[in-house]
Parts: sequence; C-alpha cells; structure tokens
Amino acid sequence: MTYHTAPWIYPITSPPIKDGIIALNDSGKIEAVLDPASSTFLAPASAAPAELAEVPKKHNGILIPGFINTHCHLELSHLAGKSQTGKTLLPFLVDVVTMREMPQKEIDAAIEKWDAYMWEQGIQAVGDICNKLDTAAVKRKSPIRYYSFVEMFDFLQPDRAQGSFDGYKTVYDGQSGVMDGNSKSAVPHAPYTVSNPLYEMINGLNDGNETVSIHSEETPAEDELFRHGTGPFFDFFKGFGASIEGFEATGKGSIFHAMQRMDPEKRTLFVHNTLTTAEGIRAAKAWGNNGVFFATCPNANLYIENRLPRYDTFIAEEAKMTVGTDSLTSNWQLSVLEELRTISKYQSYVSFDTLLTWATINGAEALQFDQDLGSLEVGKKPGLLSLTELEGETPDSFRIGVRTQVQRIV
Repeated sequence: MTYHTAPWIYPITSPPIKDGIIALNDSGKIEAVLDPASSTFLAPASAAPAELAEVPKKHNGILIPGFINTHCHLELSHLAGKSQTGKTLLPFLVDVVTMREMPQKEIDAAIEKWDAYMWEQGIQAVGDICNKLDTAAVKRKSPIRYYSFVEMFDFLQPDRAQGSFDGYKTVYDGQSGVMDGNSKSAVPHAPYTVSNPLYEMINGLNDGNETVSIHSEETPAEDELFRHGTGPFFDFFKGFGASIEGFEATGKGSIFHAMQRMDPEKRTLFVHNTLTTAEGIRAAKAWGNNGVFFATCPNANLYIENRLPRYDTFIAEEAKMTVGTDSLTSNWQLSVLEELRTISKYQSYVSFDTLLTWATINGAEALQFDQDLGSLEVGKKPGLLSLTELEGETPDSFRIGVRTQVQRIV
C-alpha cells in the first residue's frame, strides 16, 4: 500500500478534499480516500487513519485522476506539421488523404512515440479513430486503454458502400479489442461522407453495447451543404471522383441528418461541434437512449478553422462535454492539459471544476470506461496525476494558466 497527499485532492465525483490522502494498492487500485478534517475515510479501508503503514508522499498542487482523450487519430502521428494551419476543413482533408502514405517504419515509430507521450502527459484512455491497422500492435502493449473507432466512409456514393465496408471490416476484425483490455466499434466518418447503405452496414456490425462517434458540424461548408444544398463540397467531391449533384438539403444542421441514420441505442459521441446549436443539442439529447456526449478538440479547431465552439451554449443545455486532441495533422501536440489551457484562455468563463469534469469522468463515461477510470473512487484504477502551478490559491479561484504542468504519479 502507498499513500499520497497534496494541498487538495479532486475526486471529481465529490467535492475537493483539503490535505486529503489517497491509498493505493500495488496494482494502482484505490483502497481508500481520507479526509483529515473529519478524520474519517470516505470509503472502506483496511486500516484506520492513525494506522497508516507509512507517511504519505506529499505532492505539490492538486491530485486528480488520469485524463481521458475521447478523440484522437494516433495513426496520423507521422503527419505532424505537414498541413498548414488555417486552411479550413476541406483543404485539410485533402492533405490528410494525399499526404498520409509514408514508409511504414516512419509511421510505426511515430505511433510508438506519441502513444508514450500521451501516457507521460497523464492520458489514461483514448478514443482513437482508425482507418488502418497501423496502431493495433501498439495498443495491445500500451498502458493506455483504447477505444478504437474503426471509421468508414464512401463519399456519399451508395454504389461504393459494400466495397468500402468490406475493406474497413478487415481493419475492424484486426483492431485491438476486449481480449487486450480495450474496446472497438465501427463508426461513420461524418454526415457528408457516408451513404445510407453504409450507415446500415455499420449499424449492423455493432451488435452489442458499443459507443460510436461521428465528426459533426465543424465547418461552415458542412452547414451550407445540409441547410441549403450549396457550397464548396460539390467541388471537393469531384476531386475524389464522386458526385453529389442529387444531394437533398434538409434545412437543418448535419447532426439531424446523422441522427436519422445512426442507432439511438448506442452511446454516441459527436465530435468537434463548432457550429452545433442549442436546437441540435436538445434534439440529440432527446434522441439518444444510452447517453449522448459532445467531444471538443479546441486546438484542432483553431489549427484548421481558427474557431471554437460556443461552450456557453453547451453548458446552458447541460450537455455532457468531453475533451479530445484530434491528430498531429491538426494539432501541435497530443495533450489534454493543452486543450484545457486553450479553453481557459479563450473562453475563461468555463470553470476549473467544469474543465476537469469534461477531461475525466465525462470522457470515461463516453467510452464506457467509468467503472475503472475517470474519478478518484475506491475500487478504481484511474491513474493519479498532480497538477502544479495553477493560478489561484483555493478551489473557488483555481485556473489553468500558462505555467500549469501535469505530472503522472501512477
């Protein structure tokens, strides 16, 4: 048993504890949480406070559980810095498709490097988008727990649906899953790249209690296509030998199109959401029968389109937000702390407690890993991090500032 203390402990699912103590067994599982102010354990323990086996190790700052990165493309790590910032989404997507082929040795080395980096940066679990099998071997041996979203698309071409599905089914079959302590599901890429037949095949492949994700409402071009049936997507598709001349606009945001085709019984993670409205949030919450979550990737949104979601809208609608890093094609690093720093800088009304909730327990619930991860509770193995050099002196004034750092303890 080891004991850890800090000026403040943030269990996440309960209020912060001043000078609290966490007891961990040798496997990293939480055995007890002690609140010295009341001289009682917040959960059962094998020893009373006066009988601690050793003096608790003191840490600076605050103690929190490991971060959950709900949206990443680890397999694109070799493309760091290849796509210029501010190009907007459609030119960015062209870059991803046309630049991703490299010698396999370079791809593999980048995947290993950035998997290790995420662990060092306190990331305990990752919701990872996969188009290939490049990441499978690393996931099987990584200390990070992965939920692999095997992403499928056919550029809205029904005649390509079966061929696309067959190709991605091979990736799905070979991707790391429950036998390795991980999870996987088949998912649609985005409303503007998946035909009705492919949606049906994806829904049919997911035959359990999966979480699924979809890129949603992240660019004005997407909004224009679904609301008005116009815009640059027509030329974008021509560049890939596809036509959407028969596309019928709905007059609403693309999230409504997606909900009509996805399975409301699946836990669903809508990703990016820079243009999502209160109407869309309310509709999604009413539609989903097993939980609806909204992942934000602020640095990627700034990298690609120089815009952020209106977080006040999501807060007002009591939406369950999570945090993702997206890929190194669209970000400078894969760090949840850096995502929180960006939100704190540009939309500073989002409270510190709210940010931690988004980055921990909400993400764990979205990936259905919350039985083990996301909060400092007895019986969980959520990892243990210290956040240091916060701005402010007490929980009601804490903020993530330019000097705030994260350190993994367990």
